[in-house]
Amino acid sequence: MITCVPAGAALSDSTSTVGQALTQVELSIRDPRTKLLSPIGVAGEICARSPMNMLGYNDLPEATTQALDAEGWLHTGDLGSMDERGYVRVTGRVKEMIIRGGENLFPAEIENVLLEHPGIAEVAVVGLPDEKFGEIVGAFLRLNGDESFPSCQELIAFCRQRLSPQKTPSVWVRTERWPLTASGKIQKFMLREQYLQGAYAGQMLASQVGGAVSPRAGVP
Repeated sequence: MITCVPAGAALSDSTSTVGQALTQVELSIRDPRTKLLSPIGVAGEICARSPMNMLGYNDLPEATTQALDAEGWLHTGDLGSMDERGYVRVTGRVKEMIIRGGENLFPAEIENVLLEHPGIAEVAVVGLPDEKFGEIVGAFLRLNGDESFPSCQELIAFCRQRLSPQKTPSVWVRTERWPLTASGKIQKFMLREQYLQGAYAGQMLASQVGGAVSPRAGVP
């Protein structure tokens, strides 16, 4: 445990943040690639340093080195941002981050925007391999009840009103079933693998023209 919402905090802080650092806990938000400190309000990996940090993983020296750096910072694998008061917001996981043309994109931000669309009940955003950008944004969508499925043009216009162009998905896939964990969470790595194996070839709404890796059987 590294943070806590203090007693008497505002309702918005209690519901949208995980609070401030506990006593004797240092927190920092760092760029997942460069490990440099992120500015206030900019998302990065949540790192913690305190006497309560673990010593390491049992008999797993490589995993320990990846999680604990030479300065004693524990790299949690969680993405988040910190405001000027020290309140932390969790926004996702580092392993789900999309790196498009060298820019870090965060699926949760894009998913939250798409969930504002009345025709969408569930969405999962993943990074898909691309020859030009390294990765592009793919959105897997499930309809909301009997709503007609929005067109690709409508979805792009909806996103462009709320997101920058690079965050707007390049690949749109309709689905009715998700690969789930035992606790009911969507397995995004499975969506990516299934897409590359061609499982969604008949459910594509649109894809990046020129450069995107097309779904096909036999892709490793």
